[in-house]
Amino acid sequence: MAVLIKICGLKTEAALDAALDAGADLVGFVFFPPSPRHVGFEAARMLGARVQGRARKVAVSVDASDDLLRSGIEALQPDLLQLHGRETPERVAVVRSRFGIPVMKALPVTERADLSSVHLYAKVADRIMFDARAPREATRPGGHGLAFDWRLLENLALAVPFVLSGGLHAGNIAEALDITRAGGLDVSSGVERAPGEKDIDKIREFIRAARAADVALSPEPLRAVIARGR
Repeated sequence: MAVLIKICGLKTEAALDAALDAGADLVGFVFFPPSPRHVGFEAARMLGARVQGRARKVAVSVDASDDLLRSGIEALQPDLLQLHGRETPERVAVVRSRFGIPVMKALPVTERADLSSVHLYAKVADRIMFDARAPREATRPGGHGLAFDWRLLENLALAVPFVLSGGLHAGNIAEALDITRAGGLDVSSGVERAPGEKDIDKIREFIRAARAADVALSPEPLRAVIARGR
């Protein structure tokens, strides 16, 4: 199965169109005011309508209340909720049940001990995202352009698919996939010229590089099928 590519932190029509035209599988919209990638409800409503089924929409929140989640859902009509805060497995289960939308839980990683709770989350989430832990002084959990030691995820067996995030860019995707064999890649700062300002060319380059790396790592019969389909 081809790797899923998520372009996150989209705020403008131009950036969204670039991600869709380049073939992103998921497009992420951040509902978290401290983030430079925060998008208001009305903007999310307009951008979400622009997707028109060309990709799955992801509503990203951080330790959000039910009211905030509900407002974001009403505006964006997302296909997936991404919980990127300190939500417990119990909270993840409640959100998934209450809103009836698949949930991806992001977990910060620095060392192997950070993976100790992953199987608890895998029981209640539809996907797991592994992201680099934010610096101590940071005001938000993600989008810092930092990577963690991907070798921590080597041969990781989970009951649900996982997505790799943190410090990814077109130049290191092949290595990241080779080590982790992640089922998905998430990028935000790696396709920006400044925090919150997406670079159209970087979005296109990232998706091209991810597709090429995925094909290179695919079994030979699958590579042949993909090649014939071009």
